[in-house]
Amino acid sequence: MAEETITSLDNLKEAMAEAKAAPAAPAAEPAAVASATDAAVAETPAPIVEIEVLPEPKKDALGRSYATGKRKDAVARVWIKPGPGKILVNGREFQTYFARPVLQMIINQPFDVTERKGEFDVICTVKGGGLSGQAGAVRHGISKALTYFEPALRKDLKKVGFLTRDSRVVERKKYGRAKARRSFQFSKR
Repeated sequence: MAEETITSLDNLKEAMAEAKAAPAAPAAEPAAVASATDAAVAETPAPIVEIEVLPEPKKDALGRSYATGKRKDAVARVWIKPGPGKILVNGREFQTYFARPVLQMIINQPFDVTERKGEFDVICTVKGGGLSGQAGAVRHGISKALTYFEPALRKDLKKVGFLTRDSRVVERKKYGRAKARRSFQFSKR
């Protein structure tokens, strides 16, 4: 019955009943049992193992990775390269450009998450929007550039949401309204 192919449900039930009723192999013949299991293992296909294939790092001739970050109306062009951790924004140190500690913390978040603080130099130009939007744009650009330089970091940055462009922007003003939604002051007389 083992050589025959099982084609119907009745044949399957009969094969299972025969397998249960068959006596176990005697313990005196371990070589025969070993050869039977070797044959069974040889017939069994190997399990499929998924291997994560990472993309090639994207670097220019100078060993830098480039990315564009956006937030509100701000757009940041970011280049990163290995170095002592110097960050320049529009030609100035980022501590002087972004004087508020909250904005400095926002810019350093991608390095804190990936545990790469002080390993990369960052040069970026940012324009448009205000300081808060520009800091968010620089963070977005640094995160994307890190994934281009070292693709294995993508998983950590994606999990905390630094690779997603924050699509919230200021709502436009409508006619007949003082602002986007605010009405003009009501006057009874």
